Amino acid sequence: MAERSKSGKEVVRAERAATKRSGSEAAEPPDSDWRPTPEAKSQATRFRLIAAGLWALAIAGEIFGIFYVLDQDPVKTWLLILVIVLVGALAMGGSFLWKKANRLDPASRSDTVRFFVQNQLGAIITVAAFLPLIVLIFTNKNMDGRQKAIAGTIAIAVMATATLFGVDLDAPSKEQYASEEADVVAITGENLVFWTKAGDVFHLCEDASAVNLESKDNKIYSGTVADAHAGGKDRLTLQIESEKRQCGFGDAPGSAGGSPAPEPSDAG
Repeated sequence: MAERSKSGKEVVRAERAATKRSGSEAAEPPDSDWRPTPEAKSQATRFRLIAAGLWALAIAGEIFGIFYVLDQDPVKTWLLILVIVLVGALAMGGSFLWKKANRLDPASRSDTVRFFVQNQLGAIITVAAFLPLIVLIFTNKNMDGRQKAIAGTIAIAVMATATLFGVDLDAPSKEQYASEEADVVAITGENLVFWTKAGDVFHLCEDASAVNLESKDNKIYSGTVADAHAGGKDRLTLQIESEKRQCGFGDAPGSAGGSPAPEPSDAG
């Protein structure tokens, strides 16, 4: 019979889920050098290869625009705009997959240069794919002022949109994941968390109210912190104190002498 939460949701174990430890058995300390699961590493590599391919096509589109479209006399404005939109779509597609890969296999904040480049590479590639094209649009001798204004404005707008899409202001790191693992082990005594397909975060136990509300398919998944991130979850819930009470991991600080401070929500 399948394990179920108090609300009746089916609890599904990930293949690499941690096993329950007895009270007398000490919990193993989490590895400070956090590593993704082999499956997550493989998927991240696949996403990065596809992203690189999309970015290569975006650069090829830029080259086509510069050496073919802008070299025509007169320049076909509709074709130039089509190239601009296509380059933007390819750049954004690459950035989307690159960000997904970084959440599966993040960089370390201790390596500052690599951390910045790895997480902002989508924006860097986008600027490289657009800036020369935009400069040559405004300096092209085969276009009149009206053509330059239309094509140039569209190119700048698409570049700005795609660049912002490629920027990651909330980039994950190995240190974040290791810290979450340490917090979970300190609270629960094991590296075991719970999540759903619908939610963006993972939780301390299957009976937490938030994880049950998130479950639209009546299933709750369990596994290690690494498994949760491999499953597409961004972080540990912010409602730690509430879940400690709900899961039976001890009273939250302040519960004996008054109401505890309100907790941040996991909106989104």
